[in-house]
Amino acid sequence: MSHFLLQDPRFFQLLLRVDQELALQTRVGGCACGGVLHRGNYPRKPRGCLADVRSDFESRFSFCCSICRKRTTSMSVRFLGRRVYLAMAVVLVSARHAGQTPAANRAASLLDVPVRTLVRWRCWWQEQFPLTVLWRGACARFVPPVVALAMPTSLLARFSGPSAHSLMRMLVFLTPLTGCVITLDKGC
Repeated sequence: MSHFLLQDPRFFQLLLRVDQELALQTRVGGCACGGVLHRGNYPRKPRGCLADVRSDFESRFSFCCSICRKRTTSMSVRFLGRRVYLAMAVVLVSARHAGQTPAANRAASLLDVPVRTLVRWRCWWQEQFPLTVLWRGACARFVPPVVALAMPTSLLARFSGPSAHSLMRMLVFLTPLTGCVITLDKGC
């Protein structure tokens, strides 16, 4: 998997379009209480993003119910939970770092990712990700089994095709880890 995707504005625009579609699906689905969802995006300061498209990545799509005030954050292929680096950066740099290759060093230095962060990401992929409901429900679908100690590289390798397609398929696979519902006591 080449790090050229980290420098491809078209791929960033594709990620934005997918997130816009996921946000539309969330909004159309409405709240469980029957209320209308109003936009209440979260500001973000994304790392691992091209300067040309940074403004498109400075908010996380989220909604607030007009009745019960619950916040619903749509799933995302751009963001992986609360991490400040974009999901694609977490996947690509972690995959490269797992191999400790010169390409990993170039990708990490391109994004200015500290070694401590790389170690933390690797720990998450190898220790915490295998415990998620998503992985426990999906791991049996991969035959032969994905090697947990080689994640995310071993998982990314299962999504075949050109680099952009396999990365997008993995990011879509990870989307259930990115959405959440938060109850607010006060307004949005």
